[in-house]
Amino acid sequence: MERIAKQVEAGGRLPQLADYGRARREFTWAAGRRLLDGLPDGGLNMAYEAVDRHVRSGRGGATALQCVDRDSRQRSVSYAELQAMADGFAHALARLQVQPGERVFALLGRVPELYAAALGTLKYGAVFSALFAAFGPEPIRTRLTIGEARVLVTTRSLYQRKIVPIRDGLPSLWRFWVIDAGELAGRDGVEDWDAALAASPQDGFLPRTKAGDPALLHFTSGTTGEPKALVHVHEAAVAHAVTGRWALDLTADDVFWCTADPGWVTGISYGILAPLLLGCTVLLDEREFDPQRWLLTLQDLRVSVWYTAPTAIRVMMRLGEDWTRRYDLTALRHMASVGEPLNAGAVEWGLRALGRPFHDTYWQTETGAIVVANLPAVDIKPGAMGVVLPGFDAAVTAPGRPGEPLPVGEVGELALRAGWPSMFRACLNRPDYYDRVMRDGWYMTGDLVRRDADGYLWFVGRADDMIKTSGHFVGPFEVEAALLAHPAVAEAGVVGVPDPVAGETVTAFVTLARGVTASESLNRELLGFARQRLGAAVAPKALYFRSRMPHTRSGKILRRRLRELALHGQGGKR
Repeated sequence: MERIAKQVEAGGRLPQLADYGRARREFTWAAGRRLLDGLPDGGLNMAYEAVDRHVRSGRGGATALQCVDRDSRQRSVSYAELQAMADGFAHALARLQVQPGERVFALLGRVPELYAAALGTLKYGAVFSALFAAFGPEPIRTRLTIGEARVLVTTRSLYQRKIVPIRDGLPSLWRFWVIDAGELAGRDGVEDWDAALAASPQDGFLPRTKAGDPALLHFTSGTTGEPKALVHVHEAAVAHAVTGRWALDLTADDVFWCTADPGWVTGISYGILAPLLLGCTVLLDEREFDPQRWLLTLQDLRVSVWYTAPTAIRVMMRLGEDWTRRYDLTALRHMASVGEPLNAGAVEWGLRALGRPFHDTYWQTETGAIVVANLPAVDIKPGAMGVVLPGFDAAVTAPGRPGEPLPVGEVGELALRAGWPSMFRACLNRPDYYDRVMRDGWYMTGDLVRRDADGYLWFVGRADDMIKTSGHFVGPFEVEAALLAHPAVAEAGVVGVPDPVAGETVTAFVTLARGVTASESLNRELLGFARQRLGAAVAPKALYFRSRMPHTRSGKILRRRLRELALHGQGGKR
């Protein structure tokens, strides 16, 4: 696979991380702390760094949020206006005597009130957590219960549809701020959001938090078993600022669009914190995904940095390159992906169709910030995760054994030396989880990777997703990437199905590109294509066509569901 050379903008502008090798040798997190101001008393607060310091430096009139509602109406919110909203909510929490460290949840979409609730909670010193608004009542109840929620911010519609049915089962939850509460206000602990903020003092709110104080509660997606609630602290802002600057190349001049829902860690770390810490204009788009409208939004709002998911990229790819070239995307200078591995074809498609390659990024809810990326400062190897960011110490080790690093090219578990600012500090009510993943000062990610001779990491698969067939270990992503290289394939999911002889059989599910029709001959062609690229031992033995792939709420392929379909003979048309 040929490299894609690092991109230098017109006028010779270099990335903010221009010398990767030097930064790897010299950078320290203490130096990263200098990107932030700190509180007057020496403490640290995420919200103060994200909003207040920009206002104090004279940038209060700059646009913090560019909001587009469901009816395509636009509204701008300045840094000074966002500060006032956050201060109002912090004062409202103080009026109710919410205790520092107690949990404040938001059940909202991509609206400015979400940002005000998050920043106000952080300013006050309580812990903020966001819920995915598309969840049904039961996953919401589970997370509110695990998090021992005290306060919830939501809309009238969401409150009535999703909270009222479970209200009696949430004894710790005692106060609700409801947007457009109407006649609900004043009953059963409900307060009207606008009225509460209007009644709050307007003289600012000075935080008193320390770097190690709890700030955020992030939930893992919970695709298997009960979701885990991971605690992150205010010091995480250091990693958000550094990685936003170096991996996403964000500056105060950028219009930044992170398409992740705020109910997931990406929507908080890089939808709210990183861009505001760096003084960007953040695009909030309430509307649902539509590839044509997304391209129009990139064009009309002059987005310069775009952070999106491989699933969305692959949907756009199905529409063809000619279709994308009708849009003026000259403002777009950097594109990155997050959420699952990005196949080589998607990277190259971005270069051909949009004029820029996508830069894959790797991190987890546990890491809190980007750890590995195809950085703007280095060449891209399409299909690779990228290189380890300065400040992180990573090793490829024997699974579960950080003291046993493996040679170049061998597959092992990715381990990260503890000590970066955004690493999770605890798993709420689950101390066993923290102890299980931390080994001798290393965080064991559970992801299997290999490192090449140039230091690039390549994703192989989750340790618990690996397929053992006829004595070989096969990573699903490797097989999926091979299938995605065929022009007829839009999306691929690969699982192992129990087999009495081989142990497991590599089984593939694919959705086809627009205009392609499933057939027996195409099935044979795809199996042969994969066999030619991977070899007979690794290639899938069975392949099924599906009109839609099952996904988790965060957009990842739900392999557990594919495995169930195959086991019960419901794979679909072969």
